Amino acid sequence: MQNPAPDVDDFLANLPDDVRTALQQLRETIRRAAPDAEERIGYGVPAFYYKKRPLVSYAAGKNHCAFYVQSPAVMGAHQAELAGFDTTKGTVRFQADAPLPASLVEKLVNARIAETDAA
Repeated sequence: MQNPAPDVDDFLANLPDDVRTALQQLRETIRRAAPDAEERIGYGVPAFYYKKRPLVSYAAGKNHCAFYVQSPAVMGAHQAELAGFDTTKGTVRFQADAPLPASLVEKLVNARIAETDAA
């Protein structure tokens, strides 16, 4: 097993150009939506923490990129907007050449922030 990257920039630097570009765009969108969140490597992937709790994270798979929303409730509440995307109960998968719309990412991040604030 490979050692995890020590920080997010190192994680991204080791990816193919197209994947790095797609994940960097995702990263910037998350930062805009959650300016108070802390970014670090968590469980071996780039993650954002809000109020010391996991908010969202992302990674690159062998054949896709992944945005980990980490909440079945948020995924369910946005089911209509997620139609057409490859999803599981807490993840949205996408191709590097077809990144997720910034508006969708912002909605999901804002929903996670609201969920965390309500907890």
